[in-house]
Amino acid sequence: MPLTIGDIAPDFTAQTTDGEIRFHDWIGDSWAVLFSHPRAFTPICTTELGYMASIKPEFDRRNTKIIAISTDPVENSAKWSEDIAASQGAAVNYPIIADTDHAISKAYGMLPADVSGDPTARTPAQNATLRNVFVIAPEKTVKLVLIYPMTTGRNFDEILRVIDSLQLTAEHQLTTPAQWQAGEDVILAGSITDNQARERYPDGWRQPLPYIRIVPAP
Repeated sequence: MPLTIGDIAPDFTAQTTDGEIRFHDWIGDSWAVLFSHPRAFTPICTTELGYMASIKPEFDRRNTKIIAISTDPVENSAKWSEDIAASQGAAVNYPIIADTDHAISKAYGMLPADVSGDPTARTPAQNATLRNVFVIAPEKTVKLVLIYPMTTGRNFDEILRVIDSLQLTAEHQLTTPAQWQAGEDVILAGSITDNQARERYPDGWRQPLPYIRIVPAP
């Protein structure tokens, strides 16, 4: 079954372009973004990996690790990284997982259970469902799942926005409205009682409806 919000992200051991990792240990006390790719040397994914490399400092600032996954072997991903650096203006500066037996893709619900055989014999179109983004919290729970078509490049600035929101909820019990951007007003989570809210916000809050309590972002 596909993973959904609240599920524990499956742990695994895998070879990557940075050596072998055990996923949960690699995440440690950080947040993590795992994003998947149908095959190496695909055009849209080339732009995505390059852009992620260029904004990696923004993820670092949010205590968030990033890692890509492809069914290609490590040597293919290493060669692909050379193309990415040459064409996108940023060298890949995070691991790319080699899911050569499709086990991780299956565990994350991205490929059906009956997929087998040489991963390099499969076309990108056969792996079209490997277009997911998972945001994973330090306690290893899935907090966001996005799935894109192969023809549409992913908006990783939106992933940063979501992480900002998720971290506000985790640290301050605050939630964010539609189109919210960092620094804008936020909404108190329903788990905060009015008495608790008065202690935290002695100057009060705006309440356009009984169930919406708006306060400045911390």
